Amino acid sequence: MRWMTSLDGEQHMKYVDEYRNGRHIARLAEMISREVSREYVFMEVCGGHTAAIHRFGIPSLLPPQVRLISGPGCPVCVTPASYIDMLVALAAGGEVTIAMFGDLMRVPGTMVTPAAARAAGADIRVVLSAGDALELASSERKRNVIFPAIGFETTAPGTAVTLTEALKRDVKNFFVLNAHKVMPPAMEMLLREGTTIDGFICPGHVAVVTGSSAFDFIPRRYGLACVVTGFEPADLMLAVLMLVRQVNSRSPRVETEYRRAVTPEGNSRARGYMDEVFEPGDAEWRGLGVIPNGGLTIREKYRRFDAGDRFSFDLPEPEHESGCRCGEILRGVITPADCPLFAAACTPDSPGGACMVSDEGACNTWYKYHIHE
Repeated sequence: MRWMTSLDGEQHMKYVDEYRNGRHIARLAEMISREVSREYVFMEVCGGHTAAIHRFGIPSLLPPQVRLISGPGCPVCVTPASYIDMLVALAAGGEVTIAMFGDLMRVPGTMVTPAAARAAGADIRVVLSAGDALELASSERKRNVIFPAIGFETTAPGTAVTLTEALKRDVKNFFVLNAHKVMPPAMEMLLREGTTIDGFICPGHVAVVTGSSAFDFIPRRYGLACVVTGFEPADLMLAVLMLVRQVNSRSPRVETEYRRAVTPEGNSRARGYMDEVFEPGDAEWRGLGVIPNGGLTIREKYRRFDAGDRFSFDLPEPEHESGCRCGEILRGVITPADCPLFAAACTPDSPGGACMVSDEGACNTWYKYHIHE
């Protein structure tokens, strides 16, 4: 197994099958078991990692001393109920078309979901990108088209590129309802509030854009181990091994396992578009509250496309989510199985909270892979 002669092994692996090779993964499991000397808690903050960890059965391969918990890494899950209420209110006004990602359709607000609003007659359509929403606006000039812009540093560049194009083409009926968020401030808030972990499995796709250096403050300020990793079984197992070794050696730092995609500096072109269109701003995260500089706000140059400024709407008196503990799950305080609604009043077919809606949500993932255990 030449690729495991050092922790640089992933450089020698070229194909997906190699990252899923059972012998390689079993060897990593043996190495982890040999090196554990205490209990370890590591948090992943990427919905793709949450799904992959449970899809590939990673927890079952780890010794009982190693526990993986999920943090606020699912973009749909951290979108606050108030944002969904705004979308529904805009759609109910009758003068706009909402062009949105499909996984937002069933996210509950405090009253109804966008899917329920569409069933009641609202013009809500599913698109695959902000660019698709812009093309819809260009083809239907008599309709105001609003794109709900959610997600982290992975999707923000796409929104930014689309807004630069809308400005260039002077499209007057295209708008975004912006709720983009950035990951590092949320990770820091968790640590400031006393989340007890030994290290982070840092988000691979976010790091492609930001660079691994975006997480340097974590070992420097908080003394925690960090590994940026990919999404295959060997990626995840190697990341755990690297984290265990950092903890054991008491040498916290940011290491990158996912070097086939991530560099320290990230994607400068993508960040350039983000900097052109957005600036840091406070943002509300479901379950975490308002995080200072936890989001992106639209700069003045592009403010004409901000649906929050352009349209007025009345929000109904909110109803509180009854019994849903999504917020605690997003903070890693409890697991989905600890929520009284899980697999009873809350299922993928009838979600009671945002964490059950998305394929990357912790509750959805637990239901899919653990409900029959």
